[in-house]
Amino acid sequence: MARGDGEVGSPMAPGHTLPNGFLPVPQEAPPGENLEQQNGSKDGCLLLNGVSQDSPAAALGGPQTLLVPEEETQARLLPIDAGSETPGAEGAALLRTALSSRRFVVLLIFSLYSLVNAFQWIQYSIISNVFKNFYQVSLLHIDWLSMVYMLAYVPLIFPATWLLDIKGLRFTALLGSGLNCLGAWVKCGSLQRHLFWVTMLGQCLCSVAQVFILGLPSRIASVWFGPKEVSTACATAVLGNQLGTAVGFLLPPVLVPNTNGTSLASNISTMFYGTSVVATLLFILTAIVFKEKPQYPPSQAQAALWASPPEDYSYKKSIRNLFKNKAFVLLLISYGIMTGAFYSISTLLNQMILTDYPGEEVNAGRIGLTLVVAGMLGSILCGLWLDYTKAYKQTTLIVYILSFLGMVVFTFTLDLGRKMNIENNIIILFVTGGILGFFMTGYLPLGFEFAVEITYPESEGTSSGLLNASAQVFGIFFTLVQGKLTSDYTPREGNIFLCVWMFAGIILTALIKSDLRRHNINRGVTNADIKAVPMDSPVDQEPQIALSKQSNSSL
Repeated sequence: MARGDGEVGSPMAPGHTLPNGFLPVPQEAPPGENLEQQNGSKDGCLLLNGVSQDSPAAALGGPQTLLVPEEETQARLLPIDAGSETPGAEGAALLRTALSSRRFVVLLIFSLYSLVNAFQWIQYSIISNVFKNFYQVSLLHIDWLSMVYMLAYVPLIFPATWLLDIKGLRFTALLGSGLNCLGAWVKCGSLQRHLFWVTMLGQCLCSVAQVFILGLPSRIASVWFGPKEVSTACATAVLGNQLGTAVGFLLPPVLVPNTNGTSLASNISTMFYGTSVVATLLFILTAIVFKEKPQYPPSQAQAALWASPPEDYSYKKSIRNLFKNKAFVLLLISYGIMTGAFYSISTLLNQMILTDYPGEEVNAGRIGLTLVVAGMLGSILCGLWLDYTKAYKQTTLIVYILSFLGMVVFTFTLDLGRKMNIENNIIILFVTGGILGFFMTGYLPLGFEFAVEITYPESEGTSSGLLNASAQVFGIFFTLVQGKLTSDYTPREGNIFLCVWMFAGIILTALIKSDLRRHNINRGVTNADIKAVPMDSPVDQEPQIALSKQSNSSL
């Protein structure tokens, strides 16, 4: 019988039986897929602490490798029988972990179609004055082409995360990529001035696609990547969305300059059809490349979750657990404030720049590009730093504080160059925008990874989805209020409004208790059950230890 994609183990020789708490390890990787062994171990069985060559584990055959204490810690896993005790000195449960080379292709394809979705979000706002004149509508109508992304997310996040948990990663990826492609093609039918409702319909489809995209970075990172690269992988997945925003700031002012006549419709057509072709190609690649999960779990934390029976999982209980987690609720609000502020700035950037620098649509796009590209660098550096230090709360708090300071500097330099009559005065905004973007956009993957750590073993898609829902709610609120302040007064008043909220976010972040549950599982140190159970369940009172408790000397 062909082995399933996530099935672990290899056939045993007749007459050989395994003791309770052991799983067989295949002698070689399955054909057609390159696997990288974790912990530097050889093919075959691992010799765990207290298991000799004469023990029943030796019946598995193949060479055995004696693990040093640190490697031994990472090799421990749940016993096979749910009711059995975790083996100690007499034996330890065994499950192979390996890294699939396919993980990089999966990450690349996801990042690319996330890029296209983010591009379609911001392509109207960065040239809002052009689309206002073309469709002959108000600026608020154009702002809603951006805010519909935020509005659609809130009611759809719960069914979307439920589908992710029930139908799986591949189904969710295909749904997100497919809707993104469909929305792009619908926009191609809105190339006449009276068809604003058609372009809104296409944007609504893209906004629904976003619901099935934004929650995937942490899930892809956890399911496909090892513990030493999971934060970097999550940051890279978020990077695709950020890059799409950057391209959305850069290309529309170039492809659709502020002109009159038939050339304007032709330029918009070029942008819409080009986006549709790229989205279609990426949908096809998603169907070809995406798999539900790799052949073997990439980490002991994932191995423990794979070993948990599916019937033990309840979506409603998972949601309830998350809202009972005080640390997560604090992060939910603080993440929403920071990311909502970023959404508001991105939506209104064109209006802010043109207030003080009329006719600078192209430079407004370039400033947005600078903001996001600097943030992409910040995301990668933060991901690498987290993989190296695991200092989640400290890093999140420091980046939050620096984002607030960057926002203050950006606020009070927005019109500084014009007031002081500095030559090439708009250059000041490139510098301050880059500083703001480095920290503000760099914060996004930090929130995802911190949430996964403090809520493990709850679904990564659910925690990420709730974070994004919070960001959308704050984004709509901030965009409406900041837009009103900008139009009635000046951009400075709108930005000060954001600064006040970001300062409140710093306080909330400082109150978060850092409980790195996933990291502790990977280290082999745990005092909680790995199964997703309600917090008031009797299981909590007599927890089944997921991984072997080890003495300080063994660690």
